[in-house]
Amino acid sequence: MPSLRTALLQDSGFPGSVARNLDALDRAAGRAAAAGARLLVCPELYLTGYAIGDDVPRLAETADGPSARAVAAIAARHGLAVAYGYPEREGGTLYNAVQLVSAAGTPLAHYRKTHLYGAFEERWFTPGDRPVVQGEVDGVRVGLLICYDVEFPENVRAHALAGTDLLLVPTALMHPYAFVAESLVPVRAFENQLHLAYANRTGTEGPFEFTGLSCLAGPDGTVLARAGHGTELLVGDVDPALLVASRAANPYLRDRRPGLYGSLV
Repeated sequence: MPSLRTALLQDSGFPGSVARNLDALDRAAGRAAAAGARLLVCPELYLTGYAIGDDVPRLAETADGPSARAVAAIAARHGLAVAYGYPEREGGTLYNAVQLVSAAGTPLAHYRKTHLYGAFEERWFTPGDRPVVQGEVDGVRVGLLICYDVEFPENVRAHALAGTDLLLVPTALMHPYAFVAESLVPVRAFENQLHLAYANRTGTEGPFEFTGLSCLAGPDGTVLARAGHGTELLVGDVDPALLVASRAANPYLRDRRPGLYGSLV
């Protein structure tokens, strides 16, 4: 199976303006496609901005709303799958969500953040209750988490046990937690033997200063691609052959002894 070229958009776009963020996403998708990418991963809450305060209810949309249709058109126009973060509305409930659409513009997977971070998220959002959500892009089994979720080892292990090959993590990692992007993310990829794409925001929004440092980590613990602190389109390859070789050399999942771990939950 050929490698899945994956692009990570590190950007905070235009907080409060969905239209401008869709335009920015369209341009980024064009650059990613020109670089040979078959998948583009955007940051957490990319379509609206993260620090939008009381605008969360106003800007939230349904999973099949106007923005979803706009992103589907972008994906189809440029011929690559797109994962994007946005505030979802279902009835009177709001979720911090990410949606993955195919290169044809069809929905592949939809995930709601299960572990909310801080007073801002806890005020506006309801946590999701599905720990493992997956789709498939060019034969690669792709899983979804959001930001804080990846800091819980149980979440990533659940994906590993469910057969996820590439875990997408749109994020809004802020100072002073750069060690999460620098150290924790590559370790999560290694201990679970999967690729992990961590796409962060950058710059300052309200009280938050985002770290950047987006990365694509491999199952052998190497960082295959790393962004700096500014706006950047990062491109790297998810190689199925590396997965096979690394899983053979590092048989964590095979060597587990679940009977010893019952007290942990």
